[in-house]
Amino acid sequence: MHEFDLHHIFSIGLILVMIAAGITAIAKKFKQPYPIALVIVGAIIGLINVPVLEPLKDFATEGEIFNFAIITLFLPALLGEAALKLPFSHLRENKTPIIALAFAGTLLSFIIIGFSSMWLLQLTLPAAFVFAAVMSATDPVSVLSIFKSVGVHKRLATIIEGESLFNDGLAVVLFNISAFYLLSYTELGLLGFGYGLWEFIKVVSLGLMIGGALGYAVSRLTKYFDDYPLEIIFSIILFYGAFLLAESVEASGVIAVVVSALILGNYGSKIGMSPTTKLNINNFWDVITLLANSIVFLMVGLEITRIDMTDKWGFIALAILLVLVARSAAVYTSLAFIKDVPASWKHTLNWGGLKGSLSIALVLSLPRDFAGREEVLIFAFSIVLFSLVLQGLSIKPLISWLGVNKKEKGYHEYEELIAQAHALKIAIFEVKKLEDNFMTTEIVTQEVLSQYKQQLDTLQTKIEELYNKYPELKQKQMNTLKKHSLYAQHEAIEHLLTEGIISPEVAEQEIGKITNKLVEMEGSH
Repeated sequence: MHEFDLHHIFSIGLILVMIAAGITAIAKKFKQPYPIALVIVGAIIGLINVPVLEPLKDFATEGEIFNFAIITLFLPALLGEAALKLPFSHLRENKTPIIALAFAGTLLSFIIIGFSSMWLLQLTLPAAFVFAAVMSATDPVSVLSIFKSVGVHKRLATIIEGESLFNDGLAVVLFNISAFYLLSYTELGLLGFGYGLWEFIKVVSLGLMIGGALGYAVSRLTKYFDDYPLEIIFSIILFYGAFLLAESVEASGVIAVVVSALILGNYGSKIGMSPTTKLNINNFWDVITLLANSIVFLMVGLEITRIDMTDKWGFIALAILLVLVARSAAVYTSLAFIKDVPASWKHTLNWGGLKGSLSIALVLSLPRDFAGREEVLIFAFSIVLFSLVLQGLSIKPLISWLGVNKKEKGYHEYEELIAQAHALKIAIFEVKKLEDNFMTTEIVTQEVLSQYKQQLDTLQTKIEELYNKYPELKQKQMNTLKKHSLYAQHEAIEHLLTEGIISPEVAEQEIGKITNKLVEMEGSH
């Protein structure tokens, strides 16, 4: 690898982006979860020998590069974007299941995997609990991107997001304690347990305080500016600044980012952001997270192929089973006494507890001389591959089978009527075209058209009755129509500005009005 050749590194990075973007585009075109496609293609590229791609594979799979890219470069952006768009009201309404899963569930899974790994997988005490830490949390990079593409009930999506954002922070704290302090703590007995508990409280509380303070400060700062490019820069500084500052004082950078983004997205957006700024900040982070997710999952696929799993298949199968059992115990136990979480949601949360890039990055960050590092690497990589490919591909059919993503009442009937009406309109168009080309006589044409129009009128009556029965269907159609018309108005104003027909001041004023209406529509959903 050309370690100090920045031009070479940039070229390789650009190739990585191009491949990731191409795979993502194809997956989206065929309406498939793009993270899974990227992991599979990345693994294929890693396994086959393509000389022109060898520098890319060497660069992307180098341990320090991978660790830096996932944890320092991409994780703050991905966590920040998710937390930025998560309303406090949604968190408050679902705080009980989120807290139960993120805290009780994570700790229970950590304990089960830790002790079972010592006994069944023959790992040392630190290695067993390091493995337990990286396998106890759902990876936000994986979970959020896949579940957003699948489409689930809004409240379930909030629980999934809340759990993945918060238990991720706890997993990183447990990982650091297990990797660097566990042996010394266990030697001290009860006193060591006290030290461990204090370390846990210190790391979490410092992360909360740093994230809270920076989030509040930047939120107040936005009040003095109405300039969305500048406020986007503020958000970038906030997410990365919170992460790096917290990590520099041995606090949880993950928790700091999540808290700071939650405050900016809720408090800051109310006191200091115009609707135009909110829309542009959200659009900016949408682009960044799509790019980051695409590169992350391609790198995961490449990285997985570097691990030699030969002669470990029995232990690997046992490790996968162990993690699945621990996840089930964590979900069903922590939610056992919460009545408003349906059984179908629990099944979805259980099977949807995917592992991903963060688990790999954490294990790769272990010192080279860490006892049991290779075994933990093999188990972690195997479980991530199983999780992303097998669980990831089966989660959508599972959700459909459980009825978790059922559409609103009347929607199936509505779709049937729309399909029939569209088919009739195409038929009417074709009949008229045949008449225009003198291929049929007017008498025959009018008779056929009369039949089709009669059928179309009947369908229109049925659609109107359906709108009266289910007003939300009509509202959804109206929202779609209004949104498209607003985009057309936006384009029309920009065209007038480009042609010099209106001044930039008038264009900005009119575009601002249109943007405000778009933001209001987004907020009302």
